[in-house]
Amino acid sequence: MASIRKFGWGVMLLCVASLTASAAEIAVLRNGFTIRHQRREVIQSTTRLYLNSDPASYVDVPTQEIERFENDPEPSAPAPKEEPVQDLDSIVTSVSSEHHLDPDLVNSVIRAESGFYPHAVSRKGAMGLMQLMPQTASQLGVENAFDPATNVESGSRYLRELLERYNFDLIKALAAYNAGPQRVDKYRGVPPYYETRAYVARIIRDFNRKKLAQEKQKASLKTKAFAPVPARVKPAAIKPLTAAITIQQRE
Repeated sequence: MASIRKFGWGVMLLCVASLTASAAEIAVLRNGFTIRHQRREVIQSTTRLYLNSDPASYVDVPTQEIERFENDPEPSAPAPKEEPVQDLDSIVTSVSSEHHLDPDLVNSVIRAESGFYPHAVSRKGAMGLMQLMPQTASQLGVENAFDPATNVESGSRYLRELLERYNFDLIKALAAYNAGPQRVDKYRGVPPYYETRAYVARIIRDFNRKKLAQEKQKASLKTKAFAPVPARVKPAAIKPLTAAITIQQRE
């Protein structure tokens, strides 16, 4: 079967602008959706909403589409430091291999969904690292959605099914993972929801960042491999210098 590793990827450029900080709050959009965030940044006609302390986790929304900002009535409690799964890398590597997925993609989904905390629960009831909705978890036969290995395996299996369903169109698969296949089918692509579009863009951006870093590392190693090797200095050439130093020290 085709692998997601064949998926072509591009690099998204980031803008720099002045920062407007705020406490945890909720952006209420004109279409009725809400986006919880920790701080915001105005970039010309766009407002960037940072979802957590990770500067790479944000949503860009046209400022005119934001109706108002409200204080978050139920701010999420900070996750304990020991919460992240220590052997998550091995779990992701094993599961990705099993379902023919790129582990970087799976990690990008986990970052966007839960921030790598296995007991995360969304306002809509999504659970665990890959934020499985109760109905989806039931369909996948998941008994404990908070078990890291079970959650990642089930979420990755579901993502693989979506990729196959949409002929390995990663954009559609991610949109379906967030908004549901029925909405992707209805709109024949990414639904016109800012939440879903931002979700897809956030994962693609994180995935591309990892691939770009890997390409730079490969290029650097390749450059070093073909760099000219300095000529070795013969031991005999060092002796006069050593002798000179010895004489100076004696004086």
